[in-house]
Amino acid sequence: MDMERLRAARARLGDAVVDPAVWPEILHQVSAAVGAVGASLQTDVQTSEIPRSPGVDEGFRYYLANGWYLRDIRGRRAFPLLLSGKKVLIDQDIITSDEMRRSDMYNELLAPLGLKWWALVGFWVDSALWGLSFQRSSREGPFDVNDKRSLASLSQRLTDTATLSKAVGQAVLSGVTNAMGLVNQPALALDRMGFVLDANATAEQIFDDDMRVCNRRLIVRDPRARSTLQVLVDQLRTTPDAAALPVDPIVVSRRAKQPVVIRILPVYGAARSPFLGARALLVLSDLELKSGPQPPVLTQIFGLSRSEAKLAAIVAKGRSPQEAAAELGIAQETARNQLKSIFAKTGTHRQGELIALLSKL
Repeated sequence: MDMERLRAARARLGDAVVDPAVWPEILHQVSAAVGAVGASLQTDVQTSEIPRSPGVDEGFRYYLANGWYLRDIRGRRAFPLLLSGKKVLIDQDIITSDEMRRSDMYNELLAPLGLKWWALVGFWVDSALWGLSFQRSSREGPFDVNDKRSLASLSQRLTDTATLSKAVGQAVLSGVTNAMGLVNQPALALDRMGFVLDANATAEQIFDDDMRVCNRRLIVRDPRARSTLQVLVDQLRTTPDAAALPVDPIVVSRRAKQPVVIRILPVYGAARSPFLGARALLVLSDLELKSGPQPPVLTQIFGLSRSEAKLAAIVAKGRSPQEAAAELGIAQETARNQLKSIFAKTGTHRQGELIALLSKL
C-alpha cells in the first residue's frame, strides 16, 4: 500500500459530500493507493447506482445482472462480523482455501474477470451498515494483517463522510420542497425505491382518502393513476439515476374534487447522495384550487376555435373528453374530433402531453 496516496484519497472524501458525482473518481484513487483493481460501496440493497470505480464497473454490472448478489458468500458471512464490531475483513477471515477452490463465486464470477482477493471496510450511516469493498487480482495478491490495519483508518472517516453526505442531501431536498411550499406549490420527493423522503406542508394539505402518504408510500385511490405510479416506481428502482424520467404528467382523479396533476422532475446536486437515494421530485397541481387556462388565451396562442378552446380548457383540468362533452352539451364524437384538432394545433399527441403543455400557462 502507498500510505501517502491513501491519506490523500482519504482527505478527498469530503468532496463527495457536496458533489456525489465524484465518488467513482475518489474510489479509483483509494483503489490505486491500496493496490487494488477497483472498489465499490456495498449495502444490503445493491442497485446499479451504487458508486464504484471504473476498474470494477464491468464486473459489478455482471454481478447484479446475473444475481450473484443473492448468493455472495463473502457478503453473507462478512456483514454479521461487521455488525459484531469488526472494522475490516479479508478473504482469510471468512473462507478457507479449500472453500475458495470449490466456490462457484470465485471460479465462475471472479476468475473470468481476473479477480480473486477481497477486503471490506465497514462503516455506518445512522443505523444502516455499509461497506467499502476492494478487489485485487491474483497478480496483486491477497490482503494481509498489515493491510487490515491500514484500511481500518478509513472506517471512521467513511462513517463521518457518509453521515454528513446524507444530512446535507436531506437538507438540500427539504430546502427545495420548502421553497416550493412558500409559493403554495405542493411537492414531495421519492427515493430510488419509491419511498417518500420529504413532503412539504402544502402537499400535506391536499392529502385525503383519494391521495395520501402511508408507510412512506404515495397512495392513490384512482386505479389508472395507481398503475402509472407503480410503473414510475419500477423505473426508479431498475434504471440508472441518469436515465430520463417520464415526461407525461400523472392525472389522479378524485371522487368529490377536481383531479390532482403530478409532474415528475429529476433530483440534482448534493441531494443525489447515495446514502439518501433521492431520485425524483413530484410537483402536484390541485385543479380544485386552479382555474386553468382561459379559452380566449388558448385561441390567441394556438389558433384554436372558440369551441376547441373551451374543450381544451376543460381537458387541461384533467377532465376526460366524455366529461368535457357532457359539460359543454355536445356529442362525444364531436368532442373526440375537436380533441384531434387540438392535438394537431398544439403539437401534442395525447391528453397527458396536452395537460403538461397547458399547465405551463
